[in-house]
Amino acid sequence: MEINSINAAGFAKIFLAGAANLEAKKEWINELNVFPVPDGDTGTNMSMTILSAAKEVDALQNPTMKTLAKAISSGSLRGARGNSGVILSQLFRGFSKVIAQHDAITTSVCARAMEKAVETAYKAVMKPKEGTILTVAKGAARKAVDMADKTEDLIVFLEAVVKEADRVLARTPDMLPVLKQAGVVDSGGQGLVEVLRGALFSLQGKEIHYEIKSKTQGAAVLSQANSYIDAQAEQEIKFTYCTQFLVMLKKPFSEKKEREFKAYLEEIGDSIVVVADDEIVKVHVHTNDPGLAMQKGLAYGGLTTIIIENMKLERDEKISAMKEKEMQGENAPAPLQEAQKEPEKEMGFVAVSIGEGLNEIFRGLGADYIIEGGQTMNPSTEDVLKAVEMVNAKTVFILPNNKNIILAANQAVSLCEDKNIIVIPTTTIPQGITALVNYIPDQTPKENSDHMNSEIELIKTGQVTYAVRDTEIDDKEIHQGDYMGIGDKTILSVGTDKRAVTLDLIEQLIDEESALLSIYYGEEADEKEAEEFSKLIMAKHPELEVEIHNGGQPVYYYIVSVE
Repeated sequence: MEINSINAAGFAKIFLAGAANLEAKKEWINELNVFPVPDGDTGTNMSMTILSAAKEVDALQNPTMKTLAKAISSGSLRGARGNSGVILSQLFRGFSKVIAQHDAITTSVCARAMEKAVETAYKAVMKPKEGTILTVAKGAARKAVDMADKTEDLIVFLEAVVKEADRVLARTPDMLPVLKQAGVVDSGGQGLVEVLRGALFSLQGKEIHYEIKSKTQGAAVLSQANSYIDAQAEQEIKFTYCTQFLVMLKKPFSEKKEREFKAYLEEIGDSIVVVADDEIVKVHVHTNDPGLAMQKGLAYGGLTTIIIENMKLERDEKISAMKEKEMQGENAPAPLQEAQKEPEKEMGFVAVSIGEGLNEIFRGLGADYIIEGGQTMNPSTEDVLKAVEMVNAKTVFILPNNKNIILAANQAVSLCEDKNIIVIPTTTIPQGITALVNYIPDQTPKENSDHMNSEIELIKTGQVTYAVRDTEIDDKEIHQGDYMGIGDKTILSVGTDKRAVTLDLIEQLIDEESALLSIYYGEEADEKEAEEFSKLIMAKHPELEVEIHNGGQPVYYYIVSVE
């Protein structure tokens, strides 16, 4: 059997087959992940990305190549999760640009589309790295161009492309030492090969069962919004007023004065943040008497940029407005939705977080909307866009707080038309907290962006979790069930004793310039153990200030930051 061209309906079928094959192999692809941490993993992220496109493709009635290309591009862009998912969506985006210009796909059209796919994906990644999905895509595209000159049979053509993609994939450990050390090929590249292989199976006439599960686009975020409303309604507000101000210092603000000021604020409130430099002190506190906080601040200098918000009143008004919007539904007439809006503020924040303690810290520091997600659940580009819509501000800063979410957040920037979105590339929760602490309402969005970007570079982060598989990384032999202390770039400590691993991690993060250690204990850790760490560290490093917070995060027993 020879196939020289495929119409829109035929291509829709093989695209769905590619999605089905990736979905079937996602857990195996997850196992190829180099870092043995319990997370969403590459296979899951790529599968959720392509399934978002597949739902739109499956919903088409009598597709044309233009409508099919739009469904694939739009669906994958909005559903993209994790770095691998975003890159896959960019490959589809480039591919779709070419096929949209034709009524049928031939070997020459497919070759040009694959070239465009690679070009688009490489442009989307700031620092492309070889030995990844990009390398596999490039190898497959080169073979496609070569085969287009040799055959018009799409089956022969795609068989050669898949074989070449497999060959390049097998070479990825030679390009990335971390893959060779772990004894695996690149997981993103493997995911792409499975998409191509599924398409080939369909072209060869092999039946691949594909069933679309009914799910409204963006339902996850809308459901999250509903639970967010309920959580807000049930939340007890012990201190009514969110109080923020700047102190313009008259005299040097010594460490002793800073400790005394914080101790006083702890007597009258919570959610305390005091950040000082040579000229100003930024103060944030939740209290029932803002006057007391400001009166104490006057002892150190003049006050400026005073913001006092009644959190109980704001919460009740927000809940009322959100419930009203929920009752009207997503498809409420635009004028009615506009009428419900309060005047836009200049700047707002969306933060990715998980764990009620961490969520509350972000809310207390001024985050307008929390996307529940992170290491175990990468939000999609669509999730980010929905969250941005919930923030009534002209400029919305996004704090991804995970390196695997930054690309999806950046992709949201290009898709949002009515707001200015600025992504602060925070890779950890402590970086996100630091960014918010250093936000100054009186500054412009660019000034705040520059300032926050410079400040997050000063934070060192460590995280303690457990290994889900045996592997070897940076000459460290890791066994399933071991505790791991992970730094910003690599695994710093490994062992069978959680306490020893945590203390070793902290010691490796501390240097002679360190001034503050923050410990966020998770849902499977406890305050007593965290306090024990604090005492041991302060005994060894008396010059170091140590703060303990209930993060409530899953997966990570402890998140620590040093600055």
